[in-house]
Amino acid sequence: MKKVHDSPAKSRRVAEPVQVYLDRADHSLLEQLTGLTGTTKSDVVRRGLGALERELTNPDRHPALSVIGIAGAESAPPVDYDVAREHDRYFADLEDARTKRGRKRAR
Repeated sequence: MKKVHDSPAKSRRVAEPVQVYLDRADHSLLEQLTGLTGTTKSDVVRRGLGALERELTNPDRHPALSVIGIAGAESAPPVDYDVAREHDRYFADLEDARTKRGRKRAR
């Protein structure tokens, strides 16, 4: 009699089964990804978990960091106060300047 449960390949397998309920759209997506990757549904789910973990724990991909540089095209005249301390005033002045430009164009 063969002892399958003692084989090295068997010991690397998932130790705990997990049941997941998917709606039709998610189930179709799982099927599609299974076909595209040529792997099993379980492997697609494992890879998805890994991707989500990397996305959430990688500081370079943190959602808050994605705002860096989005206002690079914005420019405003220099001010005589500390923008870091008075950022609300700075943004209010910037909005006032935009509003004035908009009124001139509308005329």
